[in-house]
Amino acid sequence: MIWVLSSNLPALALTGSGPSASVSRMPVHVLIDGYNLLGVRGQVGPGLSFDGTHVRDKLLQELMRYRQRKGHSITVVFDAWRERGRLEHREQCAGVEVVYTRGGEKADQVIQRMVRRYGRDCVVVSSDLEICHTARDHGAFVLTSQEFQTKLQAGGAGRRTTAGKPGLSVESSYGKDDEEFVLRRQDKKGNPRKLPKAQRKRNRQLRGF
Repeated sequence: MIWVLSSNLPALALTGSGPSASVSRMPVHVLIDGYNLLGVRGQVGPGLSFDGTHVRDKLLQELMRYRQRKGHSITVVFDAWRERGRLEHREQCAGVEVVYTRGGEKADQVIQRMVRRYGRDCVVVSSDLEICHTARDHGAFVLTSQEFQTKLQAGGAGRRTTAGKPGLSVESSYGKDDEEFVLRRQDKKGNPRKLPKAQRKRNRQLRGF
C-alpha cells in the first residue's frame, strides 16, 4: 500500500497497481473548537441559560455517531480558562477524545498547538478567525462550525433541507451536487454556468466529511 499526501486533503491510499488501482480517502484527525460549535448550534451565547454538562454530552453523543460513520479520529476541546488553578484534563468517550483546558488557557491556544503538531494531517472545525488562519498556514483543511454542524445533521438522514432555505438539500449546499448551476458574469471565459474551480475543489474536499 502506498500513502499519498495531497496539500489540504486527507491522506489517500492507493491499493493495487497500474491504471486500475483504487483510491480511497483515509481517516484523518478532526480537531473541534467545542464551544464555537455549540455556539453555532444555538446552545451557548449571550442571554442563554447554560447547562454545560447537558449540552456537551449531547454534542459528544452526536460526535460518537459521526465517528462510527466516518472513521475519523476526533478531538474536541472545551476551554476552562476562567477556572484558575484547574489542570488540563483529557478523557475518552467511545473513541472521541475530549480535552478540557487548564485554568487560564483558552481552547484556541490548545487547538493551535495541536495544529502545529499535526499540520496537513488534521482538519480543523472552527469559525474563529485566528484558529482558521493558523490551520491554513500549516496546511490543515478548515471547516467552519456551520459546515460541520450541517454534516452532523445530515448523517444518515438522506436529503433534508437546510435552515432558512426550504427545499435546498444539504448535499446541494455543501458540495454533493457538483453540477449545481450558478449565475456568473457573462464576460468571464469558459462555461458561465459552471461553479468556479476553487469552489468545485472545496466541494470535493467536503465530501469526505
